[in-house]
Amino acid sequence: MVKIRLRRTGVKKKPSYRVVVADARAPRDGVFIAIIGHYNPLTDPETVVIDEEKALNWLRQGAQPTATTARLLSKLGIIEKFKESKEKP
Repeated sequence: MVKIRLRRTGVKKKPSYRVVVADARAPRDGVFIAIIGHYNPLTDPETVVIDEEKALNWLRQGAQPTATTARLLSKLGIIEKFKESKEKP
């Protein structure tokens, strides 16, 4: 199964994350298929940048977001757009 999840980057005690598409069996910081954005929880407010077209494309292909990534996608309105496009014939 393909998942949309976070990959940790940054230095000790100052994490930042890349939003990646990866095989569910791959380790957290291991091999990934594509980078679709980034997330920095340390800024105020937290910085979230995700390429909407890439995210929608992967969701249409069956990629499952993790809980944290689903929260970030819904915060940007991408999940809602995906559900709307799914309902249309």
